[in-house]
Amino acid sequence: MRNTTRITAAVLAAGALTLGLTACGSGSDSGKADANAPLTVAATPTPQGEILTYVKDHLAKKAGLKLEVKEFTDYVTPNTAVQQGQIDANYFQHKPYLDDFNKKNGTDIVPVPGGTVHLEPLGVYSRSVKKLDDLKKGATVALPNDTTNEARALKLLEAGGVIKLKAGAGYDATPKDIASNPRNLQFKELEAAQLPRSLGDVDAAVINGNYALEAKLNPAKDAIAAESAKDNPYANFLAVKKGNENDPRVKKLAKLLTSPEVKKFIEDKYDGAVVPAF
Repeated sequence: MRNTTRITAAVLAAGALTLGLTACGSGSDSGKADANAPLTVAATPTPQGEILTYVKDHLAKKAGLKLEVKEFTDYVTPNTAVQQGQIDANYFQHKPYLDDFNKKNGTDIVPVPGGTVHLEPLGVYSRSVKKLDDLKKGATVALPNDTTNEARALKLLEAGGVIKLKAGAGYDATPKDIASNPRNLQFKELEAAQLPRSLGDVDAAVINGNYALEAKLNPAKDAIAAESAKDNPYANFLAVKKGNENDPRVKKLAKLLTSPEVKKFIEDKYDGAVVPAF
């Protein structure tokens, strides 16, 4: 059994009323961080929590790092917890998502230098068709409803040739930015975690890699279309509140997460569903 703690947004929010801005670890002054204190890292369960648990069980002790993994089931709480100082670092997101989150919430969370770990190729899944081109006119496609992942999903559909976006549509594109939709596809925007469960109700769904894996879907084998890993801006990385990048514990973890051992673990365990990004 993995020695991790899974936390929901509701539990964390309740704790925040008590903790406020009190730091549990390094706080906002990395120069005073206790190098021997445990480093607490927030992650979504799959694959981030699994990768961190591998590091904890096989690499951390030898490196002199005490690592605690706390699992969250959403994309918001891991950032608010880091911003408030309740968690030292997180590992669950890509740069376009973090940039959008910081802009909308006034937070100052930053990637850890050298901490880019993996890519989960976004995939289109369906129970009714075998390829994108088989989608019929009026078909319903479910999309993640957070800004950057919705844009990412639309760009994947564009790459598959079923829609065309307006010139200049960027990381915040929505269905309103579709310039051409010859099949008159209908879009259903859902919270990312709900997408696998929507497959019985829609013709296709664009699903984030971690939620696909939790639903026993393999992007490399089950997706009817999937992102290319080449020059992909959506790799996941270790992140901290600005000012904590030089915490010696954070540096140790960043080095371990990009080690040959972790690369082999990712390749062996996920068989192409998760791809090393270092």
